[in-house]
Amino acid sequence: MENSEEISIPRQKQVAEVCEGDAYDLLGKLPPESVDLIITSPPYWGLRTYGLSHNEEILNEWLAEGGSKEQVPPYDWYRMHGGCLGMEPLPEWYVANLAEFFQRGAAALKPGGSVWVNIGDTYFARWSSIRLDGRQGLGDNPRMRRKTPMGGFRQEKQLLLIPARFAIAMQENRWILRNDVIWEKRNVPPRPEKDRLRLAHEHFFHFVKRPKEGRAKYYYDMTAVEDGARDVVTVNAAPGSDGHSATFPTKLIEPRILSSCPPNGLVLDPFCGTGRALSVAVKNGRRALGFEITPHFSKSARKNIAGKVSAHEEEQEETGEVFERRDALF
Repeated sequence: MENSEEISIPRQKQVAEVCEGDAYDLLGKLPPESVDLIITSPPYWGLRTYGLSHNEEILNEWLAEGGSKEQVPPYDWYRMHGGCLGMEPLPEWYVANLAEFFQRGAAALKPGGSVWVNIGDTYFARWSSIRLDGRQGLGDNPRMRRKTPMGGFRQEKQLLLIPARFAIAMQENRWILRNDVIWEKRNVPPRPEKDRLRLAHEHFFHFVKRPKEGRAKYYYDMTAVEDGARDVVTVNAAPGSDGHSATFPTKLIEPRILSSCPPNGLVLDPFCGTGRALSVAVKNGRRALGFEITPHFSKSARKNIAGKVSAHEEEQEETGEVFERRDALF
């Protein structure tokens, strides 16, 4: 991108900005090697639309243009035909799209930078239940049903292993996977299933750039991680914020930000929602930049950055007043 098209990043300490738009476009407009840490939780596959529109005929349109179910279209084709990230007709499409997003931001990450991605798994169902927003099974949130083609690993009641497939896709794109942190959630809600255990964890992957030669070197402050420095952390799910049902818990991301971004470094959340990661970054002496495609969430993020993280929100996380922030089908 030409400099005139580049995004202006925050230069002053404890300053955050939010850009509204598709992260795919905005990632390509970042100055080269300007970001110290990318930390985010993208929309999970097949759970909710977050109020965005999605073309349910997109698979048929792809097949009509000569594509196949085994062949994944580029993300740019997908979105130009009405596709919404997280609503792909096949989980394979979702994994490819997500890996393409982070590859898009690779040039903006400093050689010693890190990428932390929080992602949860989903059970396959031929007829799945999609929430427009809100948590599965909680509240009277509108939902729709959609049919997903079966085949291969896409079988009824199958745990799809989407986090693992995403991590492998990233490795194939030359990223180095340093940690698979298991986030244990004690405050998961009851589920109606009688033939499996409840999902009570999500994955938080730590990636760094693969160097041209030698071993990867990157900023990491071991003194800033949780006591014990273990790859399993127990943190209550956070309450929703400003109508967004999937808000980062402060105690989950604060050690990631402190350990993987130097003081006054730049933290980027390309799917920032209502801005929790940005608020935590600013509170801890970092600069922050967020991308958000949904107008009312980007507006809330700007408001929340100004107030940083409230004591009431941190207390809710500690006491477990809310149930899980994500859910898995069936």
